Amino acid sequence: MKNKRLVMIPGPTPVTRSIQDQMGRETVAHGDPGFVKDFKEVVEGLKEIFKTKGEAFVVAGTGTLAMEMGIANVTKEGDNVLVISHGHFGDRYVELCERKGLKVDTIRSEWGTIVPVEDIEKKLNEKNYKAVLVTHVDTSTGVCAPIAEIGKVVKKFDDTVFVVDGVCATAAERECLDEMGIDVLITGSQKAFGVSPGLAIVLAGPKALERRESLGAIRDYYMDFEKWIPIMNEPAKYFGTPPVNLIWALQESLRIIKEEGIENRYERHIKVARAMQAALESLGFKVLAEKGHRAVTLSCVAYMDGIDDAEFRKILAEEGVVVAGGLRSFAGNSFRLGHMGNIDTHYLVSTMSAIERTLHKLGVKDVLGKGVGVLTEELMK
Repeated sequence: MKNKRLVMIPGPTPVTRSIQDQMGRETVAHGDPGFVKDFKEVVEGLKEIFKTKGEAFVVAGTGTLAMEMGIANVTKEGDNVLVISHGHFGDRYVELCERKGLKVDTIRSEWGTIVPVEDIEKKLNEKNYKAVLVTHVDTSTGVCAPIAEIGKVVKKFDDTVFVVDGVCATAAERECLDEMGIDVLITGSQKAFGVSPGLAIVLAGPKALERRESLGAIRDYYMDFEKWIPIMNEPAKYFGTPPVNLIWALQESLRIIKEEGIENRYERHIKVARAMQAALESLGFKVLAEKGHRAVTLSCVAYMDGIDDAEFRKILAEEGVVVAGGLRSFAGNSFRLGHMGNIDTHYLVSTMSAIERTLHKLGVKDVLGKGVGVLTEELMK
């Protein structure tokens, strides 16, 4: 009998039954009064949870669309922008900005580390940057950027907008827009929200909205804040057809978040991540992100000597758990394990047990029960 497979990659994440049920509802017209009410509740819920007096945008698309949307509404061709890159997805910002005709300066960290905040402030003093862009959690490295500290620095520069990629962070890592000085937060539905892929989510604070207004007409059509603001304020209006069932799914996700309490959710993710990382280290793996800057949503994990990446992930899948391979310089010597969203203790213990069984099959001695013991002990604290 084959094991049921748990998909423990850094997104898409497992989708709970109550969220699945919303996607399975009979679709209604996007102008249906009940749906209009639900859509409005989603928009208001996002602004409430992530604490902004600005606007929230929920449109059909991926996190990459959200990245483009964030850039398009706060910059124009020829503007100077500063990208803080902690990995593959930070570098994606560079390509997006260059394609839009922006003048891009980049500060990159060694993979697994962060760019020091003082280096960012020093760079900002060199010229007038219209935007600073950073990925909160880079999915390629498992590094979590110090968003609050960077936000404090950017606040000192009145003409600079702070854009944060929260795709692998939002609803798990702390993100409070107005308090942290985040002017644009971009994310997607498929990671810590625990919804299937398909929704691009952008939150824009007052400073970002002022910047959009100052730009006048922009080249982008579908991504234009000014096209979507009337819809987000009154969903009965029409610009583009909303993905009705995914909106319902996000509504259920936000209900779950509110029921748990956003601060409790943040604390749960910290506890789960530290427990999982301690358990992995007890088995002989190495967590590649430096301590103090490890994400709570995923871990990028280096193998011990003698473990082949393809063979490990193949046997692990047979044991019932799917993880992702490493990217770029981490490819072939590491795997990426997601531990975010609406997963429970059963997922975590089953995952750790499957990792132990896989190592045992690969000839690693004295692992059975070891990681599970550490994980359980940490979770019970």
